[in-house]
Amino acid sequence: MVKKILGWVILVLLAGYVAFAAIWAYAEAAKNVCHGIDIDIVEGSTTDSVSRRGVMHEIKQYPEKLVGAQIPTINTRKLENYLKSFPQFEDVICSFTTDGRLKVKVTPMVPELRVFEDSASYYINKDGKRMASKASFFVDVPVVSGRFDKDFQPKDVLPVTRFIASDPLLRQLVGMVRAEDAENILLVPRIHGHVINFGDTTRLDEKKEALMAMYRKVLPYKGWEEYDTISVKYKGQVVATRRNKGQRFNNNVEFEETDMEEATLPEVELTAINNE
Repeated sequence: MVKKILGWVILVLLAGYVAFAAIWAYAEAAKNVCHGIDIDIVEGSTTDSVSRRGVMHEIKQYPEKLVGAQIPTINTRKLENYLKSFPQFEDVICSFTTDGRLKVKVTPMVPELRVFEDSASYYINKDGKRMASKASFFVDVPVVSGRFDKDFQPKDVLPVTRFIASDPLLRQLVGMVRAEDAENILLVPRIHGHVINFGDTTRLDEKKEALMAMYRKVLPYKGWEEYDTISVKYKGQVVATRRNKGQRFNNNVEFEETDMEEATLPEVELTAINNE
């Protein structure tokens, strides 16, 4: 009888242990569930919010469940490789915190330029690496349009766009840049009526001074619609293409009437030619 009672006691204790173990295992499993995702952007900048939205957008497209899934079933290396496949992210490290949250540490690609080429639009970083242009990654950076090849890449225009961005006057003046080739980089002002041929990427300060002289001393008298192109690409002179006039002016010849360009630009040779 005693043995029978002892057997029942042991059976009850075993059943209790199994129940307790099941409850404990369930509680522990609940602790090992991914409770959420935190995005950490390395080297914070003005693009942080854009990068965060972009990371979350791509994570939502990830084919495997993350939030609510058991942590041991989540392959962080696979998730890292998935996110690294997007050109917007330079590096990605995924890990879990002690409270069961997935931490995604992202080093973003920082756009310096938005390029419009034929029907394509994309961003480039300081090294010329391309990033797809997506609504979730819109960044307000200088805009360049043109046709490029292996000998003339969008990154070759960066010295000009950086010069514009660093100069308060040009930054207000220039709306976009149009690159025809390496020798003819055109600035398109926000003021409609003409374009500015800056030539190549050399002598930028000198070219800016020549342009400002033209703006101060000629256009207020001739009018902003007088010329369709103002070129400062040549050293020591400004060449302005008239819209409707065929007369060529040069400050080395005499005029019956004083020409405003000659009278007000003693240090810069100004030539106005017909648009051929």
